[in-house]
Amino acid sequence: MSRDIWDPSTYHRYADERSRPFRELVGRIRADQPDYVVDAGCGTGELTMELARRWPDATVEGFDSSPAMIGKARELGGRFTVADVTLWRPERPVDVLVSNAVLQWVPTHRDLLEHWVDLLAPGGWLAFQVPGNFDAPSHRAIREVCRSERWSDRLGDVDRTSPVDEPLDYLEQLAGLGCRVDAWETTYTQVLQGEDAVLGWVSGTALRPILDRLDPADHDAFRADLKVLLDRAYPVKQYGTAFPFRRIFVVGQK
Repeated sequence: MSRDIWDPSTYHRYADERSRPFRELVGRIRADQPDYVVDAGCGTGELTMELARRWPDATVEGFDSSPAMIGKARELGGRFTVADVTLWRPERPVDVLVSNAVLQWVPTHRDLLEHWVDLLAPGGWLAFQVPGNFDAPSHRAIREVCRSERWSDRLGDVDRTSPVDEPLDYLEQLAGLGCRVDAWETTYTQVLQGEDAVLGWVSGTALRPILDRLDPADHDAFRADLKVLLDRAYPVKQYGTAFPFRRIFVVGQK
């Protein structure tokens, strides 16, 4: 893309909810004393630093394609670089390679997974999680607005039907590459607080590439049209806004 579409402050609005799947993913990695740990698509780096605290004797580094995210990450003092996940190449075999909510943005990620397995040291670990909610009301609403008369001339070709596979598909792929695989799914029934909570959530993720295609002057109008559908799909209750979110997890050991 022509410019950096990621906004660290918007993404961090629901940092606690976004970090939970990462911790549950990493909790299934049984690496004892890894020497080299990489966080692929590290965002603002806070979760990368959790890897550094878990394995204090390892070299831990994170990379992300967003200069804004890496700029924020470098404030933490760790090892962070700007790199594209499809082009990144380590200087030595990797003992633990983690990718948290990144591969859904990579159409060729099935080929990338095969490449990443090749990059692992013997006995190394590959762990990733991706959203599995592309048929959820939030994403159906986004597609509906994109195809509406008002926006179809600019966004009618947007296709965010599921870009990821099912847990069994990933298990079969990595097992076929010689890995021992643990694959599962979890639906988190999150309770979001605040006004326009679901709109705020998708503004930090799913909407970023869509808004990047529009003039900034049109952003508020698009969000207003989407808000109508989201309010209907996710009514605010006394306790907050319930927002079910399905995630797919895969951990493989070479």
